[in-house]
Amino acid sequence: MQELDKVRINFDSNGLWVLNIALGIVMFGVALGITFDDFSALRKQPKPVLIGVLSQFVLLPFITFILVVLLQPQPSIALGMFMVAACPGGNISNFMTHMAKGNTALSISLTAIATFLAIVMTPFNFQFYSGLYGPTAEILRTVQLNSYELIKLVVLILGIPLILGMLLRYKYELLALRISKVLKPLSILIFVAIVIIAFSKNLDVFNTYIHHVLTIGILHNIIAILLGYSVARLFCLSFKNRKTLAIETGIQNSGLGLLLIFTFFDGLGGMAILAAFWGIWHIISGLLLALYWSNKNEVK
Repeated sequence: MQELDKVRINFDSNGLWVLNIALGIVMFGVALGITFDDFSALRKQPKPVLIGVLSQFVLLPFITFILVVLLQPQPSIALGMFMVAACPGGNISNFMTHMAKGNTALSISLTAIATFLAIVMTPFNFQFYSGLYGPTAEILRTVQLNSYELIKLVVLILGIPLILGMLLRYKYELLALRISKVLKPLSILIFVAIVIIAFSKNLDVFNTYIHHVLTIGILHNIIAILLGYSVARLFCLSFKNRKTLAIETGIQNSGLGLLLIFTFFDGLGGMAILAAFWGIWHIISGLLLALYWSNKNEVK
């Protein structure tokens, strides 16, 4: 299993461009569903928004670090866990929240705020916890991760599409809504395509090592979902908001994680396989949870 830390997923420059463009389109589609008023939720109802940010950017990376220390997975897998935990919420969380009869407005507000915060928090959380854990810190030293380049790429992939999408929504609302109706259902297909593109030439590697991340990936995702729900319950939020925070914390933008892994870590095997598996699994777990909650009455 030690060799997993040395495995590289082959991904040429053309494939990386496709991944960049695909993620940019996905984030642009997310932004079309966001208005500037969504940010006012922080002022009007700050409690659930701040708790959501706490769960997403403070507690999840910390709990992930504890999980890594307890399980002591291969360093490359641990890096993948830190990367996924550092990413903002996934682009399909709003759809899943609506399906689960959660607070869709809160979900949209959290998506907007978290995406902007991720420009700083994703690089910070990843580097902080990866550097704090000895085995992953050793890999970081060999990679010589450039903080400026990492932040620049996150800005390009998250910040610019978000601003452009929101501006289009502000100036041409009807056009934005029409485009959004097409892009939203395509977002899942785009991510699946990203995974297929990334692993089409590496199926032997994926098949050989996928079993190493199955249990860890599923456990990590379940813990993230339970974390969001538990924190919301601890702060006495409504069942509707608990569902929302559970989904927002458990559905991560692993597509962004994959892009960062291919760009800065040369497709490091354990990282890439963990992030790709998470991206597939969280769609399954999120949809199953949303379906269950869609038929569940309000609870105290």
